[in-house]
Amino acid sequence: MNVIPESLTETRGGPESGYMQVRRGHRVSGNIRVPGDKSISHRSLILGGMASGKTVVTGFLPSDDCLRTLSAFSRLGVQIRQQQDETSLELVSPGFTGLREPDSILDFGNSGTASRLMCGVLAGTSFFTVMTGDDSLRKRPMKRVVDPLSMMGAKIDGPGSGSRLPLAVRGTALNGISFLNAHKSAQVKSSILLAGLNASGPTTVEEPVQTRDHTERLLPLFGGKVLREGLRTTVYPSRLTGTEMHVPGDFSSAAFFLALGLLTPGSSLTLEGVGLNPTRTGLLQVLEAMKARSLRILPSTPPSLESEPYGNIHVGFSELEGIDVPPEWIPNIIDEIPILAACAACARGTTTIRGASELRVKESDRIRGIVSALQVLGVPCKEFPDGLAIDGLGPDPRLTGGTIDSLNDHRIAMSMAVLGSRLPESEILTIRGTDFVSTSFPGFSNLFNQVVAC
Repeated sequence: MNVIPESLTETRGGPESGYMQVRRGHRVSGNIRVPGDKSISHRSLILGGMASGKTVVTGFLPSDDCLRTLSAFSRLGVQIRQQQDETSLELVSPGFTGLREPDSILDFGNSGTASRLMCGVLAGTSFFTVMTGDDSLRKRPMKRVVDPLSMMGAKIDGPGSGSRLPLAVRGTALNGISFLNAHKSAQVKSSILLAGLNASGPTTVEEPVQTRDHTERLLPLFGGKVLREGLRTTVYPSRLTGTEMHVPGDFSSAAFFLALGLLTPGSSLTLEGVGLNPTRTGLLQVLEAMKARSLRILPSTPPSLESEPYGNIHVGFSELEGIDVPPEWIPNIIDEIPILAACAACARGTTTIRGASELRVKESDRIRGIVSALQVLGVPCKEFPDGLAIDGLGPDPRLTGGTIDSLNDHRIAMSMAVLGSRLPESEILTIRGTDFVSTSFPGFSNLFNQVVAC
């Protein structure tokens, strides 16, 4: 195999043929901006589409997942104009009651966020909608949102009594409910809260632990009536109004570059304009516990319940130590566990992650996918029903190259690319099934090579 000219090269062709090749990086440096937050980008479209009048969004993430939500609202009668750079949008909506029945099935591709949140939106309309997704999304559980929405009076049906897509949603009048979010899922919470905006009375969601709270933070910006009391969130029937909002950089995307900086000797990297919502930055707490001593957070806005705080993060090399991750931390690091696994592989000692069974029903079975990938790289690890244990190889790991299957999971692919940058000089890692990286992080390979010196 010829030595490739950059630390990471990417070839695309389809979910089965797209691949990345990674070799050792020697230095990580610079100032960069990661793309806009995917969760907030989805919600900017959903709330802007439900709101009457004009909404202007800057910092939008034009990824495949978010563009599915954009397409759905366009089909529902919202006028959407994207600027040339695709990160600035203008939506003009007739408001929730002015949305129209789509003329064909709404296809949400690989986006679990879009499909679950849109169930809550569509449940209270006055028309009929059919929702579907790709092969992967059609295997993911939907009953966790269908059941509480049905308690509100929603009429939703599909395979296994609404257990999975495709789903048929016949919009109808909804009632407010009180619901315990036992799945500890922000998608479930947000779906119920969005439905509650058009219910006949207040709707309350209580959580065992705090999950990401983007929906609750953004609703008041659009005129939504929200009451937050500890782990209880109540929405009241509200008619939303268009507004202006900015989407900060995606912390989950920044996490890959945080790891690059932490794992590469001599690194000095600054990530600018990154979202610092405390329900999303649990990885910082974990890395601090792992003795990541070279992380500095420089907030640009004061954190509050009414805003999405953001700021700059500076990172340099650190010698990490393995830990037992407390189960109560898991909900706020669930998307970052693949990159946490890469960090754990380069730590001293064992890192144990339990209470993360939700990883089994993500874009792939992430527990199995991470373990299989680490084993190819020569990292000792053990799989549990609800997590994994990783025996770290230390800050100068003797990894082995080879070929791994990302299971078409974007987060596994990017995490293993980061870990692959620590390979010995003579080794190359091939990561297959990488076309889905664009669902969350378009331009990942270009940015990777921008900061990694071969």
